[in-house]
Amino acid sequence: MGVVIESDRWELHPSAFLVLFASCFASIFLLPYFSRSISGRGAVASSLFDLGHTAPFLRFQSGFLMLYALASVMQGVESVFGENDFAEYGSSREQMAWYLAMGAFAALIFGTFSGILFDILGARKACLLFCFLHIFLGALKSLIKHPIFWMSNICLSIASSVFSFCYETWMVIEHEKQGHKQDLLNDTFWLMTFFESFSLIGSQGLSNLLVKGVHSRSFNSSALAAILAVLSTLYFKKEWSKSHHATVVGSYKKSFSAHILKDKNILVLMWAQASIHFSMSVFWILWAPTIVADGREVNLSLIYPVLIGSRMLGSTAFPWLFSEAKLLGNEDCLMTAMGVASIALFIVAYDYQEIGVLVLLFCIFHACVGFSLPSLARLRTMYLPNELRGGMITFSLAPANAALLFVLLQGGYHRNLENSTIMALAAFGLLIASGCIYKLRSWRKMSRQNWHNI
Repeated sequence: MGVVIESDRWELHPSAFLVLFASCFASIFLLPYFSRSISGRGAVASSLFDLGHTAPFLRFQSGFLMLYALASVMQGVESVFGENDFAEYGSSREQMAWYLAMGAFAALIFGTFSGILFDILGARKACLLFCFLHIFLGALKSLIKHPIFWMSNICLSIASSVFSFCYETWMVIEHEKQGHKQDLLNDTFWLMTFFESFSLIGSQGLSNLLVKGVHSRSFNSSALAAILAVLSTLYFKKEWSKSHHATVVGSYKKSFSAHILKDKNILVLMWAQASIHFSMSVFWILWAPTIVADGREVNLSLIYPVLIGSRMLGSTAFPWLFSEAKLLGNEDCLMTAMGVASIALFIVAYDYQEIGVLVLLFCIFHACVGFSLPSLARLRTMYLPNELRGGMITFSLAPANAALLFVLLQGGYHRNLENSTIMALAAFGLLIASGCIYKLRSWRKMSRQNWHNI
């Protein structure tokens, strides 16, 4: 008599996808109707479907969001196929940790000063460098069939560092140069997070369709990213070809010291940005091992869209809560979001192994991140001159990259740190960041000095 062994498989309920994405689009479509009643009480709300915006602004915003979405697809495709290459060539945990550590080291060395460099040279050149890195990587992988992991991770880490500031900095400067209203930036900030998340889901779907080509080596994933990079470069050259007047190094140095290094408001914002960056980096390294530690079979490719969809939903909450900013306050909402995100990671660090609870906690974390990213961008605009934006962003990522390098070497390579300990460090950083935002709120009530009113 034969023995039948039943596999224990955990599956996400299909209704989760429907509920999540329906909530996202309901949040967007219903906002204009509710914002009319809110605006009647004196508050201001912005919406993707608010037709009150001027045609020049809508043209500028749609062009920028298209470029930003293409850049997000480049990043998403490269990350998905990079993980596939690790699995296909049987890389060990130590090897993967070492390659990732090389990328983190490159981001720490080059990324820290790249924002300062391109604040002087111009953010548009930084966007072109981002595209060039993907073109270079695509050409390299086309010529050399065997993957060069160290080179790929270094290029992608530098590209990620440049991506973290170049598009946002260029958009804000161009927005001000064209004379658009400052309060319209809030609309663009949350749409950046929404479009980036949507593009990451699309890049995963595209990668799944092309995975057969990857195994046969007839398709190079970086070639697709390189094609998108070429299209982005041509669009940049066509639509925004105006030259940037380089900033004098001496004046920039004085301004950077006065407005960033000696300003406590900016320092707490930098810690909050570093905490978000570190927690997201740690999450994407540990989320899969944390889920499969349960022992049951799990289709991770079905969980990934739900996590990114939660970030989309969190970004759509930004215009809703900002419309009540006089009652709640942007700092209050951001402080709460970071506190909830830290609690979610603390529970995960406690090593709770039920997959359903883990997925729920991960979704809560990503929803909080989706709200926090546009909130931090808004606060940067309020407290920081535009010409220092790139330097502040990359300088704030230096401690996050250093911490990431440490956990990759000690936790991934030498195995001196448990995954739960690393997750707890990320949660603790977010908790401190929540306290920093609380202090920022109290300082703002006393000074009330803003660079831009948005």
